[in-house]
Formats: sequence, C-alpha cells, structure tokens
Amino acid sequence: MTSITRRTALAGAAGLALALGSRAGFAAETQVRVGYQKYGTLVLLKGRGILEKKLEPLGVTVKWAEFAAGPQMLEALNAGAIDIGQTGEAPPIFAQAASDNLLYLANEPPAPKGEAILVPKDSAIKSVAELKGKTVGLNKGSNVHFLLVKALEKAGLAYTDITTKFLPPADARAAFEKGALDAWAIWDPFQASAELAIGARVLTTAEGIVPNYQFYLGSRKFADANPAVIDALIASIRETDEWIQKDPAAAVAELAPITGIPAPILSVAVGRQSFGVAALTPKVIADQQLVADTFFGLGLLPKKIVVADAVRKGAS
Repeated sequence: MTSITRRTALAGAAGLALALGSRAGFAAETQVRVGYQKYGTLVLLKGRGILEKKLEPLGVTVKWAEFAAGPQMLEALNAGAIDIGQTGEAPPIFAQAASDNLLYLANEPPAPKGEAILVPKDSAIKSVAELKGKTVGLNKGSNVHFLLVKALEKAGLAYTDITTKFLPPADARAAFEKGALDAWAIWDPFQASAELAIGARVLTTAEGIVPNYQFYLGSRKFADANPAVIDALIASIRETDEWIQKDPAAAVAELAPITGIPAPILSVAVGRQSFGVAALTPKVIADQQLVADTFFGLGLLPKKIVVADAVRKGAS
C-alpha cells in the first residue's frame, strides 16, 4: 500500500469513527463554552465543577465566560463566541430575530417575584399608572423589558407614555441612586440589593403580569452536533437545582464568595427563585410567543418570529 493510499484509508476510517460516534451521541467538540451571569444556577454549576465531571468521560472541557446581562450573552452566542447561555424571557426573542442559530434547550419554572419595577424609598409615585411622563431605567431587551411593557398595559398606559433609559444593571443602579431615574425595572439579585441596601420600594413585581421564566439556550450548530454535551448540561443543572431546593442556606453560603454579593441579599433572591429544569411545554412556548408578538407589535423586532422553530427537538 502506498503512503497516499494509506493516508486515504486512515482518513476514511477516522471519518467513519467520527460519524459513528456522533450517532452514538458522543461529543464532536472537545470544549463547550458556557456563558453565565453574576447570579443563577450556572454560577453554582461553575463553582461546584459538576459539569466538568460529567463531561470528562466524553473528553470535553468547559470554558466559562461572564456577562453583564442576557442580551449581551446572546449576542456573543449568535456571534459564535459561546455555545451555551442562560437568560430570561426577552433576550432569546431578539436573538432569534437576529439569527436562526438560537435554540431553546430547557427552562426553569416561573419566578414572578424575582423581577420588579422599583422606585426610590422617598418617591411620591405609588402606582404604575403614575409613571406617565416619567423616566424608567432598564436593560434593553432583557426580561424586565417585557415586564415593563405589560405592567404599563395593565395600568392603562402605552409604552410611549414613559421615557425609557437603557442602562446595564450597574449603571442603572448608579443613576437610580443619583435621582436620574424615576423608576428602575430590574431583576434579582440587583433587585434584592436595591431593596435591602438603599431601601428601594417595589412598585410592582411580575406577579399577575408576566411569568418570568429562565431559559437555557444554545447554539443550534453546537447542540445538533453535541447532543451528549447538552444532555450532560441539563443533568448537571437538574442536580444543582435539587441541591439548592434541599439546602438553600448552603447554596447561599457557596454563592456569596463566588459572586461577592452579601449573604442576606442572596437569601432574599434565592427565596424568590424557582428551580426545576424541564423541557419546554406548549404553555411555555405559547408564553414566549406572546413576548415575541408584543415586541413585534411595538416595532422593537425587525420581523415576526415563530418561537417553536427555535425549540430543540426533545425539549418540548
């Protein structure tokens, strides 16, 4: 056998092995890049090393990347900088409108107390209806963007009845404290921090307005090629969720040094969070479609999208 023939045969054998491995569910990549935020299940997953242990038999390592908020994370996912992320309801809507690469993998149950519209403790504003003509700060395209729209609607106001100031959480907190904002739409743990540290008052939470789901999202290309990695991820999340539910105090103790957030604030935030990772149900998909249709109706989306088109097979 000539060297050229030998190389051809070896290449063919390697290709066959890779194909068989993919069919068996083995990973096609040797690294998964996971985006996370300052707070949430993925932070604990990172700290505990559970995902790394589950992926070791597959020969896959994990690279973690922190993001300030969901929209920024999914921009990175669409750009191919990460493979997996976790956000609230609104970011995946905008991400799907921008690219067909986004895939819903799973979700956590509703946690409507974990996001709110806050006002300063000495504010004269007592109801959402009184936000007319006022300035509200929020992270554009985040879960609280949808909360704000629907809260205004419930109070009989149009989205155009207020002035929005788009700021990431840290900048919004500074503007809120300086009095540059009349109200701030924000999520935990920033919400809990503002309540406990500066006495911010809750104008409304999402209760009775929007569900406030958390979603685990992935690159379609990566998820399709690496089903075993996705299965290991969801199994790791489930294990972490069960641990938090069983011992929230231990979870808070572990989170505090990782995030730099004081334990009393984390205790409040964890108490308002819901746990129990699961596949998307028709109800969850319908709720997400409402988010998409709402933003499209406001002219905030460039085109209509169908959420169901972005749900991983087997995840609904």
